[in-house]
Amino acid sequence: MRIFAIAALVLAATVAGAQERTPSPAGAEVYIISPKDGAKVSGPVVVRFGLRGMGIAPAGIKFENTGHHHLLIDTDAPADMSQPLPASDKVVHFGKGQTETTLTLPPGKHTLQLLLADQNHVPHNPPVISKKITITVTQ
Repeated sequence: MRIFAIAALVLAATVAGAQERTPSPAGAEVYIISPKDGAKVSGPVVVRFGLRGMGIAPAGIKFENTGHHHLLIDTDAPADMSQPLPASDKVVHFGKGQTETTLTLPPGKHTLQLLLADQNHVPHNPPVISKKITITVTQ
């Protein structure tokens, strides 16, 4: 009987840790308006976000076919899209519904990519993710 209780607890913890992913509508697209891929820019860098087929809602607010932006800086998209995105210097959250930001990046090459996520910071299913762009900061 004790083995069944342990198995039930493990199953409950696994289910509790799993995030149900919010569906994204067909054709939804997120993209970086500026800077353009391959651009040489001087800092600070203004990054403008674009979105088609969905709307923006702040984190914590659930509306159908909405999400909020996350900017991936010099990193790849997470392999596990079922978990909330971590906040770090490489994964910047825009939970108030912002559609642009100003970045202070050191000189050199950098990659930028947008990933839309739901009210709980979990990427949609399928993910709404932009093409990764590369920019060069000159100063």
